[in-house]
Amino acid sequence: MKTVLSTIDEEKVEYVDFRIVDLLGRQHHVTVPAYAVDEGTFCNGVAFDGSSLIGYKSIEESDMVAMPDPATAFIDPFVEAKTMNIICNIVNPDNTVYTRDPRGIALKAEAYLQQSGLATAAYFGPESEFFLFDNVRYASGPSGSFFHIDSEEAFWNTGKEGQNLGYKVRNKGGYFPVQPTDSQMDIRNEMCTLMTKCGLHVERHHHEVATAGQGEINFRFDTLTRTADNLLLFKYIVRNVAAKHGKTATFMPKPIVGDNGSGMHVHQSLFNGDTPLFYEQGGYANLSETALHYIGGILHHAPALIALTNPSTNSFKRLVPGYEAPVNLVFSKGNRSAAVRIPIAAVTPKASRIEFRTPDSTANPYLAFAAMLMAGLDGIKRKLNPRELGFGPMDKNIYDLSDAEKHEIKSAPASLAEALVALEQDHDFLLEGNVFTKEVIEGWIAQKRGEIEQVERTVNPKEYELYYDL
Repeated sequence: MKTVLSTIDEEKVEYVDFRIVDLLGRQHHVTVPAYAVDEGTFCNGVAFDGSSLIGYKSIEESDMVAMPDPATAFIDPFVEAKTMNIICNIVNPDNTVYTRDPRGIALKAEAYLQQSGLATAAYFGPESEFFLFDNVRYASGPSGSFFHIDSEEAFWNTGKEGQNLGYKVRNKGGYFPVQPTDSQMDIRNEMCTLMTKCGLHVERHHHEVATAGQGEINFRFDTLTRTADNLLLFKYIVRNVAAKHGKTATFMPKPIVGDNGSGMHVHQSLFNGDTPLFYEQGGYANLSETALHYIGGILHHAPALIALTNPSTNSFKRLVPGYEAPVNLVFSKGNRSAAVRIPIAAVTPKASRIEFRTPDSTANPYLAFAAMLMAGLDGIKRKLNPRELGFGPMDKNIYDLSDAEKHEIKSAPASLAEALVALEQDHDFLLEGNVFTKEVIEGWIAQKRGEIEQVERTVNPKEYELYYDL
């Protein structure tokens, strides 16, 4: 706290922006002049109306408090007046824990890990893919529904009139092309530069497989809550740099029909002090029994997990075979068609980890990472063996298997509705240590079923094509 207050003075900060996150994972903020921020702000917090945020309080009990976490402070690179951003936890007016605060749930998951004695730290590293479009239009109403996107590098613009310099990205042909085909190199460089200045450790960036401006930037792993903080910062920077260049960024899983979607592959590992718990030389993919049990927990609970890691109706338009989408609930070393992949290239004992490839970035990272950890820990405690449970290993291209062989492989839920039923039936592992509560899970399910109802009741333009003349 004192360090933050000193920085405000030394850097001549004019405003402090306090940030909170709603149940769905959207950030919100309130801005206070720097001269009004003192030690009392960090002890007493900042009041706000909880009834105005999705998933929080009703209007008759709406007073809530945002408690700043000084460890999250950084200088905002997008605001003209020098502004410091600080992430907050949410508490009740009497300073008791608010059980629906997503960041609070993540912190409770880390505390539960410590109390379990199974490990001292869990590390997470998400690979969050995104698109940068030049234009997006959409509408949904009684007189019509549509969406329209455009990108200067999209394959459908090869015949565009006016100045057209070619070098379009072919459908599914966007992995690692050089400039000028990769038209967004400078933009991603700028994003990475700002991420570094804001405290993220950027590892690499590149164009991704899809046409129309799909990219990926990887930043270094960290502890569970800190990684969720970092992911929100990452998305904030991507969106604002895109806007600066007259583009719009989306982390929607499947914005384009007929090409690869955007996932969020999540790398995970456990440590006991400095000792990696997922490594054992000579084991399958050099994995320890602890790691295999953790995988067993992830795959056993995957149908329920997916209600939190893939929580949009659009998520399941990505989770279909043929687009590098990991719909198969198996594990494998190096195999990107499996839900859980064990990286084996250039991996040291401390870098030994598992990668859950199913999630996408519509997930609230605090809830998704906490749920993954709880599933993995349940697997360790119950010694769930992924081999005995029929989850592999599967070290061949699953898409090339015969129909009979594919029939033996368990699949991810085919819809958000299916995933919510699975979560309804399988959530006791999330309640351990009071990390999640029944109220949170019931509220989540109700919110998501409301979204499904909105989508299902909306007339789809495709229905005109299929049924108008019948």
